[in-house]
Order: sequence, then C-alpha cells, then structure tokens
Amino acid sequence: MFLLNHLWIILALPLAGAAINGLFGKRWSQPAVNTVAVGSVTLAFLAVAELIREFSQLAADQIPHVGAYFTWMIAGPFRVDFALQVDQLTVVMLCVVSFVGMLIHIYSTGYMAHEGGYYRFFCYLNLFMFFMLTLVMGANLIVMFVGWEGVGLCSYLLIGFWFLKKSAADAGKKAFIVTRIGDFGFTVGILLVFATFHSVAFGDIFKQAAGMPVDGPSQMGVLTVICLLLFTGAIGKSAQLPLYVWLPDAMEGPTPVSALIHAATMVTAGVYMVARMNPLFSRSPIAMLAVAIVGAVTALYAATIGLVQTDIKKVLAYSTVSQLGYMFLACGVGAYTAGIFHLMTHAFFKGLLFLAAGSVIHAMGGEQDMMKMGGLRKKIPVTYWTMLIGTLAIAGIPGFAGFFSKDEILEAAQSGPHANLVLWLMGVIAAGLTSFYMFRLVFLTFFGEPRYDEHHVHVHESPKSMTIPLMILAFLSIFGGWVAAPHFAGGVDYFERFLTPVFSAYSPVSDAISAAPAEAAAASPAMDLLHALTGVPVIVGILGLLLAWWFYIKSPETPKRLAQSVRGLYTLLLNKYYVDEIYAALIVRPLLWISTNVLWHVVDEGIIDGTVNGTARVLRESGGKLRELQSGNARSYATWVVIGAVGFTVILFGLMMGVAR
Repeated sequence: MFLLNHLWIILALPLAGAAINGLFGKRWSQPAVNTVAVGSVTLAFLAVAELIREFSQLAADQIPHVGAYFTWMIAGPFRVDFALQVDQLTVVMLCVVSFVGMLIHIYSTGYMAHEGGYYRFFCYLNLFMFFMLTLVMGANLIVMFVGWEGVGLCSYLLIGFWFLKKSAADAGKKAFIVTRIGDFGFTVGILLVFATFHSVAFGDIFKQAAGMPVDGPSQMGVLTVICLLLFTGAIGKSAQLPLYVWLPDAMEGPTPVSALIHAATMVTAGVYMVARMNPLFSRSPIAMLAVAIVGAVTALYAATIGLVQTDIKKVLAYSTVSQLGYMFLACGVGAYTAGIFHLMTHAFFKGLLFLAAGSVIHAMGGEQDMMKMGGLRKKIPVTYWTMLIGTLAIAGIPGFAGFFSKDEILEAAQSGPHANLVLWLMGVIAAGLTSFYMFRLVFLTFFGEPRYDEHHVHVHESPKSMTIPLMILAFLSIFGGWVAAPHFAGGVDYFERFLTPVFSAYSPVSDAISAAPAEAAAASPAMDLLHALTGVPVIVGILGLLLAWWFYIKSPETPKRLAQSVRGLYTLLLNKYYVDEIYAALIVRPLLWISTNVLWHVVDEGIIDGTVNGTARVLRESGGKLRELQSGNARSYATWVVIGAVGFTVILFGLMMGVAR
C-alpha cells in the first residue's frame, strides 16, 4: 500500500519534470528534454496503475482513502490540510488524465520537433499535468481550487505559446480573462460552503449535507445558491454558454495543446466538479435544472455553428463545446455516471480527432482550411483511418465508444428520474448535427479531388511518434465503451456499478427511491439490444452520415446552392451568431472606454496623479519662494530681522490689550 500512503508522488513526478526542463532544458538537446518530459508523465501513469492495484484491495469502508500530509492554512476556525484522496471517481479521472496525457506528450515530440521554445513547451505541458492531477486528487475545495487555477494558468501559457503571433497572444489573454469571470463565482461559492458547513473538506461537507432537507422545486435555499455559484465556475472552465467564447479562439495554440487541454482534460474539470459535488446538487432541483438546460442549449447551439466552419480545428473546437454540453445534460438529469462515462469516451475519441487533425495539418505544411484539402485518404492512410474511427465514435455509430455513452445520456434525459423531453429532443437534434458536421469534415478533408497545389504541398504521413498514439486512441475509441455493452442486452453496466458508491453514498432518499425501478429495469431485458441499435440517437446519427455523404460526395454543388438559398442563416452561422461582436459592443468596448476615459484620465491622472503631483508642485514652489529669502546680503537679513521684530511686537501688544479688556 505504498502509493496509497504516498499519493503526493503522483503529483511530484510531472512537477519535477516541469522544474528540470524549465531550469535546464534550454541548454539540452531535444532527446534529453523528451526523456525528462515524457519520462515523468510515463512514470506518473505507471504510478497511477500501481495505485489502482492497491485501491482494488481496499475494503469498502476504507473508501474514499484520504491522505493528509501537512496543515496548509490556519486562520481562526478556518483550517485547510494539504490532503489528497482516492475513490472510484478519482480512479477514472486519473486513468484518463495520466494515460491520454502520456500519449499526447509522445505525440508532441514529433509535432513540435521543428518549433522554437521546445523545452518551454514541455515544461508547460508537465506543469499542466501536475495541476490537473492536483485538481482531480484534492480532498478539499481549496486543494481542488489550486489545481483549478493552475490549469487555467497553464492554459494561458500554452494557448499563447507562439506569443510573437498576435492572434495567439490575444487568444491566451481571452481564455484567462473569460475563465476568471466564472472563477469569481466559484470562489464565492467556496466561501459560502465554508460559512455553511464550517469546513472545505469533501467528507465533512457531504456528511453534513446528507442531514439537510432537499430544497423545493422553487426554493432558493443555501444549497441552491452554493450549487449555482459553483456551477458558474464550471461554465467558465468547461466553456458553456455564455462563457464558451474563449475555447474556439484557443485553437491558436499548438494542436497537442488543443488535444490535451481543450478536449481530454482541462475543459472536463467543470463536469468533474459537478459530479464530485453531487450530494449538494442532488438536493437542489433548481441547480440541477439549470445544469441540464445550460448543457442541452450549449450542445445544440455549438453544433449549429460547427455545420459551416471551414477551419478543421475550429470544427473540433465547437464539437468539444457541444459534447461538454452533453456531459452537463447528463449531470443535470441526475445521470452522473453517464456524464463521467461520456467524459471518458470523449477523451479517447476527441483526443484522437484533434491529434489526427494535427497530423493532417502537419502533412499539409500548416494548412488548416478544409476547403484547401481533399483527396488525402490515400496519401496519409493511417491518419485517415484513425480519424474515421474517431468520427464514427463521436457520431454514436453502434459498436464505437460514443454510441454507449451518448445513448445512456439521452436515455436518462428521456426516461430517468429527472427526465425532460424538451431537453432530450435538443440532445437528439444535436446528435444528428454532430454526425453531419463530423462526416462533412472527413469528406472535405480526405475525399474528392485535391484542392491544393500539389507542386508546392508535399503531403506525407506523420512519423511514428505521432501515428502510434493515434492508433492507440483509435483502439480505445472502438472498445473504450464496451464496459457498458452488457447493459444494452439487459445485463450489467460495469462502469455504472463501479461508480455507484460515489453517487449513492450521500444521495437524497427520494433519489434512492426513484432509482430502484431503474435498477430493476436494467436487470431485465426491457431495453434489449435491438432497441438500442434502432433507437432514435442511432437513426439520427446515420441520417447525419448519409446527408453529409449526399452533400459532399454525391452532389457537392448542393451545399453551395443551399447556402445561397438561405444566405442570411448561413452568414449568421458562419459568423458564429456574432456573439463575439455583441460582447465587444456591449462589454469590451464600454469597459475599455471607461478604463481609458474615467479610470485612466480622470481617476489615475486627474485625482491620484493630480493629488501627488499637485502636492509636490505646491511644496516645490513654496520652497522656491523661501529660497529667495536666502540672498546672502547682510542688509537684507537686518531688514527682515527688524520687520520680524516689529511684527512680533505688534502681535504681542495686541494680545496684551485683549487680555486687559
């Protein structure tokens, strides 16, 4: 049980890699930097594997296993330990973060081989891994918050990695500022948690919450306020409406960054936080409904934008926003397990799609516009087949990972304890749109005639350091969801069974009662395999595939004619509903005007500088006048002495007369 007693080792490994490369990497060769960076995360993954082996031997009453290493902060009644914990939810997240992170580090050695600042990139990447693992393993809200803010910092550094490029620098700042808006709510939520429960440790919070009544459907109790504040942080970190605008711009960073941070790990932090705080959210119907509505609306909204984008990474960016919406929809309807299941499968297939897109960009010499590609499937076959597998997975085609997780979410939205048919319908429409725009991406990129200059662009397959991670993620995109496969034939969902202790230990009595029939149904062949294979999500996924095939293979002129016939709608989607422009007009420019004309010119220059400079000017001028008295002329001094004596005598005489009266 060595690692269970020394959980900090998992955090220390990537942190050591970041420190070593940050201090010495500039003077080292690329192989040396690779050894430190990839070696540290590989050791972290092996440590996670050993931790899971040890965790499997724990008794049920020893879970969660908490290790408190030292007292971090004490201020009156406020006490925070640097404490880490492991339970079933932590195990799932550790597997995803460490394994996918390791593959992306390996991929990056090939993708970034010819870029400047090589050591700096891997320093930031290792540092991100440290903070993400801290977020996942934290046993209290403060340790989680350190990881939460740390991944935000690393996101800023990695998005703006090419800092001499203005668009990249602006994107990094945009991500940092927008997520800070959500983090303000998250911070206030943590303060309210402490004020309510007098602790920030998850164990203490959940035990006290278990004895609290469930808020009414229209009751804004303290639990509801806490949940809404915490969810505000999740909206910013996980790029949901209305704070999603930073993520599409974040594609300015290197592609491995997009895969690691903006597909597989960081953006899922909000989903993980909501799932971790499920004992509070489950006692607030208003907060649950808010989570579900935001998730469903975001899933549909982002999917519509993805229909017309031509930048291959931007399509995947809006797809990420949409899929995160699915995860929140699952949590909002009480299907926390389905949300985490989709988080895991999404890490596989979306990480694969981003890395495959990076391989395409690498092959095309940096080109990202799909309208300038075409006919690539025979020239980069490994990239093509792996990207096709990722597309089949995200479209929910039966047999692939996304089919299992997406079907569970929509099933919960349709018939679960917190079902909502309107939200289910939005999720179904988003599923059909996802299938369409993802196969549109595949057909435009790999099929048809080449739309690039073959004399200037020498298309070539990526090196093995890039293709091997693609093949591993492709394998997981096929088989990563099969742990839930027996459920579709009336059997056991092993993933749900594994996570049940996390989501049932402190669940309200009403949820436990409503969940009982669902368990009975799952144990019977009510939702058999035929129903799963012919369900609405599968049908709309196949329709999306066929429609994309018709538009971009069978009749490639149809999209142009359709765009002309609905020019207004097409322009609206192409310009992303003008949300950035609206934010600029209503928020950014007014704030800049206030900052420039009020805070700068009036407050800073007029009041602060005016007060300081005015005081200095008065003293300087007074000193100048007094200095003129020091002329060095004896007669002048004698005159002033006489004037002073006369003046003093007059004042003294006046005072004596006043006293005599």
